[in-house]
Amino acid sequence: MSEVMMNVDIVVPNQTRYLRLVGNIAEQVAREVDVTDRDRETLAYHLNLVLTEAMANAIEYSRPDGDGETVKVCLSIENCDLWIRVFDNGQGFDLNAVPTPDFDNLTERGRGIFFIRSLMDSVEYRRTDAGNVLEMRKHLH
Repeated sequence: MSEVMMNVDIVVPNQTRYLRLVGNIAEQVAREVDVTDRDRETLAYHLNLVLTEAMANAIEYSRPDGDGETVKVCLSIENCDLWIRVFDNGQGFDLNAVPTPDFDNLTERGRGIFFIRSLMDSVEYRRTDAGNVLEMRKHLH
């Protein structure tokens, strides 16, 4: 049985103006984690980046009539793992079909999933009856 040491749930309108707020909350959660100060600041930066990229994707690919839609973010620490789950009602996507960016011809877009996969220990995506869930795990110790 897993021990939940911290759980933070956030629900915001699917608008980009909330990206900074949610990223800052992720940084604060990282600063409460039991790791060294140097590792804590790196973790805070990584969580902010990962979460804002995941939320930006959820917002960008939400339904065209997305007025009134929300994005839910759950951050939890269970045993030695930090979990981030992003829930949305958008069109969804195939995580395995997202290509690695072409670093010789970079554009302004298309690197979010690459960053998420690079910085987290596991990344899964699934559609449920209630919507989409992007689930990311970072092992802390």
